[in-house]
Amino acid sequence: MAISATLERLHAREVVRRFGRCLELVGIDPHFHDVSVGLYLKNDVFTTWSFSRRPGIEARIEQIRGLICAFGDMAPVPGTINQSRYTCGQTHEQAMRFLMMECVEKRADRHVGEGDISLADTKTRMQLAVEPQERDGRTVYLVTATGEGSNDSNMRLRAVVGGFLRYGGAQRVSPHEFSFPCGARHDPLARLLLPYARNVSTIEDVLEADSLRGQMTTQTLGFSST
Repeated sequence: MAISATLERLHAREVVRRFGRCLELVGIDPHFHDVSVGLYLKNDVFTTWSFSRRPGIEARIEQIRGLICAFGDMAPVPGTINQSRYTCGQTHEQAMRFLMMECVEKRADRHVGEGDISLADTKTRMQLAVEPQERDGRTVYLVTATGEGSNDSNMRLRAVVGGFLRYGGAQRVSPHEFSFPCGARHDPLARLLLPYARNVSTIEDVLEADSLRGQMTTQTLGFSST
């Protein structure tokens, strides 16, 4: 259901009725007056919403929606400033928490990234890479490592693939390969998730702290985020 290009004043129950359940609530937007911003899901449509009505909030919400589309490989819903969806037909809900955190908490002017999907491993001296390969009408991502210690990287690569399963809802194809449930190619999503997938233990601590902040915000607003 598309909404008008402006944000209305709605009570919490009306927001849930219109836009569905709250998947993620970022308690503090460090780039716009520390307001809270939520992400809701209904009928495969994601809605970015804030109860704040500070001047400029509509432009900020539209900016966040643009980042969601760019970093999450999503498409904007025409006629709206705050709704988006995946064209593959899936919702990729497990990845949305990280996508929302990236789009609200980090700088809006950073480069989305293109080309090779790679970064340095924080636990070793290896360089990790994720390579998309087309097989039988599906995209399979192969995780590889180069550099010092890469000859003994088997367990590390298995762990990174496990991170994609845990945080991106991916499916394991082989010890070093995964695919998204839809089978589509989602390079921006793989690029977004790689830093989280490589460092599971640290991310768990970050998520726990973020969850506590979100619970405090929802209690202040007087409703549950689930």
